[in-house]
Amino acid sequence: MTIVDLNITAGKESVGEPWIWKLCREFTNVKITVRKANIDVDYGWVHLELEGPVEEIQRATAWLMTTGLHVEALQRSVSA
Repeated sequence: MTIVDLNITAGKESVGEPWIWKLCREFTNVKITVRKANIDVDYGWVHLELEGPVEEIQRATAWLMTTGLHVEALQRSVSA
């Protein structure tokens, strides 16, 4: 399994959207853990940990990038 840490920031136009819920519904083979978050009316950031098959994590990350969110990979670890 692969584990990827992501920092995601959302501006005013997307902070109110349920994108974490959509991510969980769309990518059921990826375990999504919220490590830290700070959400306000016009800005928010979330530190997510994604765990699962490499291909699914890549698909999930690509999907996040299409939502208008700023996605930054912090680290990636691969375990057997």
